[in-house]
Amino acid sequence: MDMTGKSGTEHLVQLLISTLGDSLLGVCLHGSATLGGLRPHSDVDVLAVVRERTTHGQRRHLVEELLKVSGLGEGRRPVEMTLVVQDDVRPWRYPPSCEFLYGEWLREEFEHGVTPVPEPNPDLAPVLTMVLLADAPLYGPRPAELLDPVPVADLRRAIVAGVPELMAEVETDTRNVLLTLARVWTTLETGGIRSKDAAAKWAADRLPAGHRPDLAHARAVYLGEEEERWDGLAPRACAEFLARAIAASHSS
Repeated sequence: MDMTGKSGTEHLVQLLISTLGDSLLGVCLHGSATLGGLRPHSDVDVLAVVRERTTHGQRRHLVEELLKVSGLGEGRRPVEMTLVVQDDVRPWRYPPSCEFLYGEWLREEFEHGVTPVPEPNPDLAPVLTMVLLADAPLYGPRPAELLDPVPVADLRRAIVAGVPELMAEVETDTRNVLLTLARVWTTLETGGIRSKDAAAKWAADRLPAGHRPDLAHARAVYLGEEEERWDGLAPRACAEFLARAIAASHSS
C-alpha cells in the first residue's frame, strides 16, 4: 500500500470503517500534510473520533494492519493514528483521554504483542488543536462539529508537560527532539502551531550562534537536504538551551 498519496489516506479510512463500524464519527488529517506539505520524514497524521469505547480486539486489529503499511521506504510512510471517544473530549477537560495511539516509535512494542490501551494523554491537546486548525476531514463532518476547542492555557501546559520525556530521548531521537522543542518554544512565544521546519527556522533565528548549526542540521535532515550525522555537533547542549527557553517562556 502506497502511503505517500491520497490512496494511502483512503486505505486508512477504510481500515477504520471496517474495524469500528457505526461507532466511527469522523476521520481528520492533521500534522505536516496540512502545515505546508509532507516532507521526506513526515508522518501521515490521522485522528479518528468514535462514539463508543473500543475493544481489545479492535485495537489489536488496527495495530496489526498498521504494522503492514506504516514505515519508511518502498512507498511507505510512517503513520501516526490517534483515536478519541467523543465523550472523553467533548466537553473538553484536562488531561484528555486517548483511546488508541499508533506511532512508529512504538513499533518494537507492538511487534512483541503489546496493544495500546485507553489512558490520559496531555499530548492530545496540541493534536486536537492542530486538527481543528487544519479543518481537513477525510470522513464525516468538519472537526469543529465533533470536537471542542482546547483552551490556550491547557494547550500551553500540555506541550510543556512533554519536555522531560523529550530530553530523555535526545541521544536516541535527536532530530525529532530538536524539532519538537523548537515547535514548543515557537507555540509558547507566538501562540500559533507551525510546521516543524518553519518552527525550526523561527527558533534558529533566536538561538545563540553556537547552537544554530544543530537545529539547522535537524531541519535540513527533515527536509531531505542532508543525511543525518551529528559528528562535530552538540545536540544535547542545543536541546538544553531550548528547554530553558521553553521554561522561561512558560513562566512569563
